[in-house]
Parts: sequence; structure tokens; C-alpha cells
Amino acid sequence: MAKTKRLCLLLARLMALGATLSAAIVMATSHEKASFYAVSFEAKYDNTPAFKYFVIANAVASVYGLLVLFLPSKSLLWRLVIVLDVVFTMLVTSSISAALAIAEVGKKGNSSAGWLPICAQVQKYCDQVKGALIAGFIGAIIYLLLLLYSIHNVWDPLFKQNT
Repeated sequence: MAKTKRLCLLLARLMALGATLSAAIVMATSHEKASFYAVSFEAKYDNTPAFKYFVIANAVASVYGLLVLFLPSKSLLWRLVIVLDVVFTMLVTSSISAALAIAEVGKKGNSSAGWLPICAQVQKYCDQVKGALIAGFIGAIIYLLLLLYSIHNVWDPLFKQNT
């Protein structure tokens, strides 16, 4: 039973690593050139600080996910992993929120501010951003589930002692 739990945990951490790494790579490689009324422009992820934050947060979460894979199962550092799971879950979630807000402006514009939507002109770029956000959401959900599992593992023995 313990080996099955360890294998499931390893698989979930691998999926979180894959999701955050793919989100960072897809967003970092998103770019497209377009012309709009004789004005040429290039849409890139690094034109927007929120997209930069998204890439950096997912890259850092990927490195963390990779490091945790090599942590021995009997290590006392697993208590620190719980705290770091909280930090990285919130980091990935906040980066998705920021990137999603900018993606929404890119898709629909903002008539109050006079910002025009750009997704009609740079469809490939917007599709890549959408794919990165989906991968980021998957990573955030997996990190949240890992966090809940870790909290359960810490609190369960404490509750069993008191009963």
C-alpha cells in the first residue's frame, strides 16, 4: 500500500512538472508578426510583464517539482515540502491570474480604455497563449491536489493519536 501511494505521488508530481514546464515553454515560444492598417507589429510574450511573470513562475515551479522528485521518501525535508507546496501553488495560481487578465484584454479589448482586441490579427499567438494558460491551470490544479494530500498526510497521524 505504501509503495502504491508513493508511486501515485510520484506520478502526480511528474504530471505537475510536465504541466508547468510545458506552460512555460509554450508561453516563452509564443510570438507572431502581423500588420494592421499598414502598421506592422510583433506579439511576443515578453511584451507583457504578466506573461513574463507567468513564464518565470512556471519555470521556477518546474525546477521545484524536479528537485522534489529526487527527495528520499523517509527524509525529514518532507515537512518543508508541504510549506513549499503552499508557496508554489499560490505562485502558479497568481501567475495564471495575471496572465489570464492580460489574455482577456488581448481577446476582447477594453472599450473604456480604447484598447482594441488583437487576437483577430495574431490568432496563432493567442492560441499559444491559450494553450499555455490551460497547461498552467492543469499544473495549478495538480499542485493544489498535492498540497491537500500532503496536509492530509501530516494531520492524519495527529488526529489518530488524539482518538
